[in-house]
Amino acid sequence: MSAPGLVTERVGAVSVLRIDRPEARNALDRSVIAGLAEGIVEAESSPDIRAVVLTGSGDRTFSSGLDLREFADIGADGAGIRDAIEVFKRLQDGMVAVPLVGAANGDAVAGGMEMLLGCDVVVASERCRFGLPEVKRGLFAGGSGTTIGTRIPLAVALEISLTGDLIDAARAYELGLVNRVVAPDDVLDTAIGLAERIAANGPLGVAATKELVRLWATDPAAAVERRDHWRPLVFGSEDAREGALAFVEKRDPVWKGR
Repeated sequence: MSAPGLVTERVGAVSVLRIDRPEARNALDRSVIAGLAEGIVEAESSPDIRAVVLTGSGDRTFSSGLDLREFADIGADGAGIRDAIEVFKRLQDGMVAVPLVGAANGDAVAGGMEMLLGCDVVVASERCRFGLPEVKRGLFAGGSGTTIGTRIPLAVALEISLTGDLIDAARAYELGLVNRVVAPDDVLDTAIGLAERIAANGPLGVAATKELVRLWATDPAAAVERRDHWRPLVFGSEDAREGALAFVEKRDPVWKGR
């Protein structure tokens, strides 16, 4: 799977999707969005892919969001990318089934920041800045940006989104927006390492955990219902028995995803 402006790589059970438009601050054009959507769908449907790392090329920008010049005429052929945009929205909203690890190699603003909000774990370069500057252009964060208040204290979320000002990596870590802040050269390797640790765990247990932890933060009633759905599926699975047996036999488990 490949698309102009997007580089893909497999590292064992981890799929790495890298936005490759550094000359355009890794802005998201139709091709990149379609490629990201294809990579996500492939990861969700392939039992061999158990985590995805999302990153960008270069060391200045993770992504500046939508390529506004190109998307100004989206109505001309919007139907041709409609399905890809729906998958992309799921990515931003944290609704992708497979675990996502963000590797913020550079600044993440607007739609780039929203992609990171959709990731489950984020590694950032110490040089990174983050923000939702849409209000400075008379807009608002129309993707998942307005969910930022579920991740950090409401007062700070409102300051970031209402001023449009950027914060640095140290502040993002302090607020809990990112999980690791590392040297620029270590971002991707650190992110892949985290993804590999996630991918080594039981697929059913990981899927249930990702959905439920996110749901508890936004809709506790729905989380109770989904927990009751997941409990018999996971605890009665072959993987649950394999996990216990591997522990007793002091070996690594061999997961089947069922």
